[in-house]
Amino acid sequence: MVNTVSIGQLTEEANYDRFMERIEAGEKIETEDWMPDEYRMTLIKLISMHGISEIMGALPEKEWVPKAPSLRRKLGIMAKVQDEMGHGQLLLRVAEDLMKPLGKTRENIIRDLLSGDLKFHNVFHMEAKTWGDAGLIGWLVDGAAIITQTNMLDASYGPYARALKRICAEEVFHAQHGEAIIMALAEGTDEQKAMIQDSINRWWEALLMFFGPGDASTTGTSKQDTTIKYKIRTKTNEELRQDFFTKYIPRVLSLGLTLPDETMHFDQDAGMWQYLQPDWSKFKQIIKNNGPKSKERLRLREISYTNNKWVIDALQN
Repeated sequence: MVNTVSIGQLTEEANYDRFMERIEAGEKIETEDWMPDEYRMTLIKLISMHGISEIMGALPEKEWVPKAPSLRRKLGIMAKVQDEMGHGQLLLRVAEDLMKPLGKTRENIIRDLLSGDLKFHNVFHMEAKTWGDAGLIGWLVDGAAIITQTNMLDASYGPYARALKRICAEEVFHAQHGEAIIMALAEGTDEQKAMIQDSINRWWEALLMFFGPGDASTTGTSKQDTTIKYKIRTKTNEELRQDFFTKYIPRVLSLGLTLPDETMHFDQDAGMWQYLQPDWSKFKQIIKNNGPKSKERLRLREISYTNNKWVIDALQN
């Protein structure tokens, strides 16, 4: 029996080979360029999740706008919330351009969020109980975000890489904003310092989870190999988590604070931090919208979408 290969198959293989050659050479892929379906779908999922996380991530801090301890702090956190919403809109536009060949729009992204098909970062399912939490979000959560996002500044997809350059520049100010809140509390009363310690104790596990599982054996799922293969990013989840430890553990300890993990230490022989693994089964439940504030924040997003849908309809007609 003679094996036959269609012209379409040959063209597809040739396109893929040329695509990978471009990526290996460091070229940027643009919206109108040919790309394999796996690459497109990986980008849509990643950028949609990133964009929605920027929007959902503004909600815990939005809760503190009317409760900020001074006018200066109120103005600072209002500006930060505005920036995060802008980041979300920028990223959703990038995702939307990728979705157009599939006949989908930004509205599909919102529907996927509300249906549970689109996830957002685990940390934004958390409750921001105190002003210390508001500071910690800027200091450590945004600090973790900077580490992951700067790892993609040279992403193979040009529109995403360019959007990240602007976003990362603004995130640096957000981290400084959070650090200023933490430093003020650390230099304050014993009660204020205890507030920071309480925030670290409650958020530490979520911060570890922020970077995702180290490998597929931890939770049974991991998409990091695909993003690395296509040079969307260069480091693994665990490498990024180790970078976070190296940057922030000394800073936390320098303030006289402690970490809620007695096993945490730097292993000189292994050249990496050893730590207690978070409960990854809990992580899976959180990103399925079963976290402390998941339902409330999704409901707020749904109300906003429903109340303002007339604007979308007016623009489309």
